[in-house]
Amino acid sequence: MARRRSAARPGVTGLGEREELAPGVLINSNYRGCTPGMVYTDDGIILIDAPLIPRQALDWRSQIEEEYPGSPFLYLINTDHHRGHALGNQYFMPCTVIAHERAHKEMAGYTENFKERVRNSFRREPEIQAQLNDIEIIPPDLTFTDRATLLFGGRRLELIFVGGHTPATSLVWLPEERICFVGDILWVDQHPYMAQGDTLQWLDALQLIRDLDAKYLVPGHGPVCDASATYRVEEYIRFMRRRVRDYYLEGKNKNETKSGLVGEMVEWFPIPPERKAKIESQIKSGLNRVYREMQREEEDPPSGSDDDDMTPDDDDPMGVEPEPVADAAT
Repeated sequence: MARRRSAARPGVTGLGEREELAPGVLINSNYRGCTPGMVYTDDGIILIDAPLIPRQALDWRSQIEEEYPGSPFLYLINTDHHRGHALGNQYFMPCTVIAHERAHKEMAGYTENFKERVRNSFRREPEIQAQLNDIEIIPPDLTFTDRATLLFGGRRLELIFVGGHTPATSLVWLPEERICFVGDILWVDQHPYMAQGDTLQWLDALQLIRDLDAKYLVPGHGPVCDASATYRVEEYIRFMRRRVRDYYLEGKNKNETKSGLVGEMVEWFPIPPERKAKIESQIKSGLNRVYREMQREEEDPPSGSDDDDMTPDDDDPMGVEPEPVADAAT
């Protein structure tokens, strides 16, 4: 079936044009922070992730209510706990929020200091900053550890924990429609955010996604694609792991490694000049993380993933995901 773009008014702070991937499965790839989705069932609406910017979140809610008037919101699934996926939960209440148990652990620790840092991250965009004066953290009501299945109104949604990007990252798989919401495991033509990453888990997750044989993949950042888009991310991660291991085995410390390699990594994806410093900082966070992985792997062969280490690395101490290149426009 051909993908359909619904006739929708422009969004308040984004284009706002929703897209139908299959009957009753809509996304909007024009918002900042993530690509939110929704699945219509005979019982009500199941949401996948929530826009970060309040006006965009309200715009998305309005579009859904216009498309399906009177349908209640049943569940909101967060594919991870980062601000771009979960900070907008408050605008879709009443609704039951579902996420991996690690997401609950992380969001339970979001303090007033965290909210203030989120606001300060938009200090150069005062119109958006002003929208963030009333942040309310809505953590998951229901959690899962490995897999969970939702069966509502003739729909089947499978929630699959994969980790990799964060210790909470999960997929939402619609097997009948062959559509998978892959969250931030997949970044299309952009540098992935890796400050909480587990790269071996990440590589396994990319293979799992390919094994699903989905018709459409909805990435956390970038346009809808198919499994071929996973290979570039895999190449990026494998290259970073190889080069960081080279530096580590040469006796270089973490700072020497990130200073030496950031230039190599920058070349992988196009970066607007005004975003260069921020993306370089993001890359360094990933290099820090991978360096620590190399320390563990070379000194003590891995016995499993580093799930208990949820602290982002040095360059991003508050664990707030930088806005990716394609999401920079408002």
